Amino acid sequence: MNECLNFSSFSQMTLNNKQIQPQTILISCPNWVGDVVMATPTFECIRQNYPKARLIGLIRKYARGVVEDAPWFDNIIEINDKTSRGFFNLVHKIRRLKPEVAIVLPNSFRSALIARCGGVKKIYGYRRNGRHLLLNGGPTPRIEDGHVIPIPMVEYYLAICHWLGLDVTRHHRPQLHMSEAVQKRGRRLLERYGITPHDMVIGLNPGAKFGSSKCWPPEYFARLAELIAEHWSCKLLLFIGPGEENIANRIVAQSTAKMINTGPDKVDLALLKPLIHRCRILFSNDTGPRHYAVALDIPVVVIMGPTDPRYTQANLEKTIVLRRDTECSPCHLKECTLDHRCMTEISPDAVLQAGKELLQERT
Repeated sequence: MNECLNFSSFSQMTLNNKQIQPQTILISCPNWVGDVVMATPTFECIRQNYPKARLIGLIRKYARGVVEDAPWFDNIIEINDKTSRGFFNLVHKIRRLKPEVAIVLPNSFRSALIARCGGVKKIYGYRRNGRHLLLNGGPTPRIEDGHVIPIPMVEYYLAICHWLGLDVTRHHRPQLHMSEAVQKRGRRLLERYGITPHDMVIGLNPGAKFGSSKCWPPEYFARLAELIAEHWSCKLLLFIGPGEENIANRIVAQSTAKMINTGPDKVDLALLKPLIHRCRILFSNDTGPRHYAVALDIPVVVIMGPTDPRYTQANLEKTIVLRRDTECSPCHLKECTLDHRCMTEISPDAVLQAGKELLQERT
C-alpha cells in the first residue's frame, strides 16, 4: 500500500492519540454502498483508537442501514445537501454537535466544505480535487500519467488512519452488524418465502445503482437461474433494489427456473444483511451486495465489466471475479457506448462453473 501513497510533510499535524484526545469526531462516510462496507475497517480503527470519544457518522440516507446496528457511531446524521436549504440544515446540525475533528472519506470538495462550514477546526482527508485549503492535512494518492493509481478501497481509507498516526490492526476485513430486531425481520421474511432452516439458498443480485454498464444482461441471469436449478436443489433469492423492478421482471419472464423475487418487499439495506447471510453462495454484479457477502463471509461470484478490479482486490478468499480484458475496459462509464462486450462475453456456464469451484465441487 505505502508504495502507492505519498505521505506529506504535514506529519507534525497528525492526530496521534498521544498528543490529542478529541471528545467528538465527525466521520464523513463514502457515498456508495460498497464503499461504505469497504470503509468499515476504518470505522473500527477509529473507534478502537478513541474508545471514549463521541463518534458521529455522516452518511447518505439510503446507506444508513449499512452502519446503524454497528458499535462505531454514537450518532448518525443523514446527509441531505442537494439543495441550499438542505446544505445549511446539515451544517447547523454539525455545529450543534461541536466536533473538534473531522475525518472525511469521500474525495469530493463538497464533503470537506461541509465539515469546514460546520465549524470543525481540524479536518483530515485525501488532499486532492482542489480541496487542500479546506483540510488540515492528509495523504496524497500517488499519481501516474495524470491519474490516481488504483488501490483496494479498504487500504485507501485506512491510509488516512496511518497518516494520522493511529494504531491500525493487521486484519482489515470489512464487517457488518445486525441487531436482533433486524435478524428477526429476516427470519420472518424467509419463513414467508417458504424457506426452511434445511433449505440451500442461493442469491442472485442482477442490479447496480451505478448504472446499466455494470449489469450483466437479464437474459444471462435468467439462464444462470436455470443452470443453478438443474445443478442444485435450492431456493433462489432474487435481490432487487429500488428502480430495478424491470430487471427482475425480465429475468423472471425469461427463465423457467422458480425464483423468489424480493422486489415487492422493498428490502432495505439493513434487512438485506440477514438475507444474504442466509445464502450458501451469491452471484452478483460488481455492486453493494457483493461487499455484503465478503463482510458476512459468504462465497460470491462477481461478474465485472467496466470497473477496475484493483479497487476491490482485497479479502477475496471466498470470491471469484469474472471479467474480460477488452480494449475498452475498464471505462468506468455508467452506460456502455459500444456493445457491452466486457459483460456479454462472460457466459452463464462460466459463472456456474465459478460457483461450483467456490463450493469446492468436483467437475
